[in-house]
Amino acid sequence: MRFGTPPSPSRGFTLIEVLVAISVMALMSLMVWRGLDGMLRTQSSLQTRSDEVRTLQAGLAQWQTDLDQLSELPGIPSWDWDGQVLRLTRRSAEAHMQRTPDGLNDTSSSASVRVVAWTWRVDPGRPGGGDWLRWQSGPLTQQADWQQAWGLAQQWGQTPNASLRAAQVQIHPLSGWQLFVHRGGSWTNPLSSDAVTPGAAPSGAANERRLPGQTTPDGLRLVLSLPPGPAGQGTLSLDWVRPTLSGAPS
Repeated sequence: MRFGTPPSPSRGFTLIEVLVAISVMALMSLMVWRGLDGMLRTQSSLQTRSDEVRTLQAGLAQWQTDLDQLSELPGIPSWDWDGQVLRLTRRSAEAHMQRTPDGLNDTSSSASVRVVAWTWRVDPGRPGGGDWLRWQSGPLTQQADWQQAWGLAQQWGQTPNASLRAAQVQIHPLSGWQLFVHRGGSWTNPLSSDAVTPGAAPSGAANERRLPGQTTPDGLRLVLSLPPGPAGQGTLSLDWVRPTLSGAPS
């Protein structure tokens, strides 16, 4: 009696083949992880750049708005630049300021202005060594309140305390900034004698009311020095022209 041939045993993977397969899968996993990590890093970098650009754009838009809303009232300077801090008196967004012979004292309860200040402050911990900052007061309806806020704005720009710092907004890191005014058909340093407006009130008792050069200029040029960063680097210049000016400055 003849029996059939016994089946041959099935052959499995050798240890070397298993190790090779594991090595290939590990290499593929590493390549996939690196690809995902690179995509995530790129996305994070683009998001950071987008956030930085939007922040800078918002700051420039606020700068433009503050200047467009300058309030020129009797006995109240619309702007002042002391070489360190720019102070502005602007109409409040709550209501339109009405001009009256007595300044702010006799305006309606809904009318108000704000004191706004801009400065660049040294900060070694920030890119470029400093920050572009903005400060503003609350709505003001009385001239005495405006006078106090005007003084606080100058103090904030020079020796701010914790209370004044709490009201400031950090706009963007800067290496520095410059301002130029347009008067008499040319751009000049706002502290130079060329920027002085003839016929302004003398110093003394009216010093905080209308100093030479505190009348609203025809134009204002802002020059920002951007440090290396997501938003770019180099010099950024922005010109503002007084809305009531008839004819653009040359």
